[in-house]
Amino acid sequence: MSIEFLKTYLPIYFQGAVYTIALSFFAILGGVVLGSGLALAKMSERKWLSKPASGYIQIVRGTPLLVQLFIIYYGLFSLNIELPDFTSGTITIALNAAAYIAEIIRAGINGVDKGQMEAARSIGMNKVLAMRKIIYPQALKNILPALGNEFITLMKESSIISVIGMQDLMFKAKVVAGATFMPFLPYMIAAVFYFALTSIFTRGLGYYERRLQESD
Repeated sequence: MSIEFLKTYLPIYFQGAVYTIALSFFAILGGVVLGSGLALAKMSERKWLSKPASGYIQIVRGTPLLVQLFIIYYGLFSLNIELPDFTSGTITIALNAAAYIAEIIRAGINGVDKGQMEAARSIGMNKVLAMRKIIYPQALKNILPALGNEFITLMKESSIISVIGMQDLMFKAKVVAGATFMPFLPYMIAAVFYFALTSIFTRGLGYYERRLQESD
């Protein structure tokens, strides 16, 4: 691997890395919002809420991400809805992540002492306000490590969007492999980039967990 190779192609990898990080960030953000709604719906006593939420979670967790990507990407196109590649990828991964995040959040809510809800209700809070002000913040703090791990997993799994031409890190590796006729080195460099990204975020997550433990 020459210096000329690095000068020519490293910027392409960095462009792909930025795309991957941005897509993963917005996807996990959307996944948390949608997953929170799904978790609360699944825990609801109203069957018209809990049944669809349970069905969605089961279907998404029981089908491959690649199939979901094709359904959304080509499905929207067939309906004459043309979204930017980045938006399509973000929506797909957010919808997929939401099913897993919903179960993480549900476990976090169930892990909060039931006395917290009783205490909130005793001072005049209704159930929705108590959930929003008392229960959910505690649950979110407890599940933050799991959400961080989900983000790291999602960052790696996002490489699958390269199959439909989205400009992520894996797609850039394919571009370099095609331009240089090297079947091995470009993908090894991509692996190094993924390893570096996940290592950085893992260390950041570990640091934040230690800060939370100190605050406790």
